[in-house]
Amino acid sequence: MEDHDVTGSRVEIETTVGLPPERLWDLITDVPRIADWSPECEHLAWLDADDAAPRVGARFEGRNRRQDRVWTVTSVVTEADRPRSFAWAVLDRAGDPERPSSRWRYDLEPAEEPGRTVVRHSFEHGPGDSGLREMIRSNPEIASVILDVRLGELRKHMTETLDAMTRD
Repeated sequence: MEDHDVTGSRVEIETTVGLPPERLWDLITDVPRIADWSPECEHLAWLDADDAAPRVGARFEGRNRRQDRVWTVTSVVTEADRPRSFAWAVLDRAGDPERPSSRWRYDLEPAEEPGRTVVRHSFEHGPGDSGLREMIRSNPEIASVILDVRLGELRKHMTETLDAMTRD
């Protein structure tokens, strides 16, 4: 497996939560609060005063921790359609939103039961550079194990974040 083989690697979770779409959308787009719920993200903040709202083009910075590794990323909102979808691209060092290190999104739709929402939360590794690519380049003999472990962690963390968010 080459490091470019991670492009398009994907994780998606789908669940139904006990909040209406409008309330869930407000939580998902309250970017600074995500760090309160995420097991990996330690801090998030909008970068510009004008960006302190979930709108396309708004940028935010996040600091993440995984085991002993800490890193900071900049993301740009790519979709903000209240209360249906919220998406962003995590930029690599080159900063090209067309070649991000990853893309994240939430899609919300009302459940059949009033006051509940069907949530699809997804991650897709992009063509840009990332810590995952660096690990695979450094350890090509175990690349598939590294990828499987990381995707499993992301699935677990996405689930834990959504569970914590909807308990508040």
